[in-house]
Amino acid sequence: MTSNTVVPAAFLDRDGVINVDSGYVHRVDDFHFIPGVLNACRSLHVAGYKLLVVTNQAGIAHGLYDEQAFNEITDWMSNRFVEAGAPLAGVYYCPHHPAARIARFRRECGCRKPAPGMITQAVREHRIDVSNSFLVGDKASDLEAAQRAGLLGYIVRSGGCTLERNDRSGEFESLAAVVDHILGKRARPTA
Repeated sequence: MTSNTVVPAAFLDRDGVINVDSGYVHRVDDFHFIPGVLNACRSLHVAGYKLLVVTNQAGIAHGLYDEQAFNEITDWMSNRFVEAGAPLAGVYYCPHHPAARIARFRRECGCRKPAPGMITQAVREHRIDVSNSFLVGDKASDLEAAQRAGLLGYIVRSGGCTLERNDRSGEFESLAAVVDHILGKRARPTA
């Protein structure tokens, strides 16, 4: 691969897509992978997709945990991906929130989804082929961020959220079902 080569990527939200969203997950003891996630990500990696996590982390802004705690759980999570044969190419997070309790994180920013900042930064840093990439999230803000960045977007119910619209053509039960669909293994969106 030359330095001018662009590659496809799978952009993944964290809570509700990779792990069970039990509310501001920041300790290893509270981090539980959603079944099938690591195997699905290995399949994406083998198929040539870079794996990139893009996650809002308002818990930092609200003082529920700090960036060190986030980095520790991220290192632990990343090691599980490596062990599964699905190394993450990057983890991007937004610690900001317009109603943050911690002043230095209180602001509107271009990185907090639905803004596309984390995605566009990753596209630049990893030379991503946007036309062949996609994002999987569990909230409407994830889909909006994908759209604003020029990506296909899929939503998963494993995070407990369903789309509030009539067209659910991009809604799946889990990340594993999205990956089966992307890789042509016949998974269909849920109605």
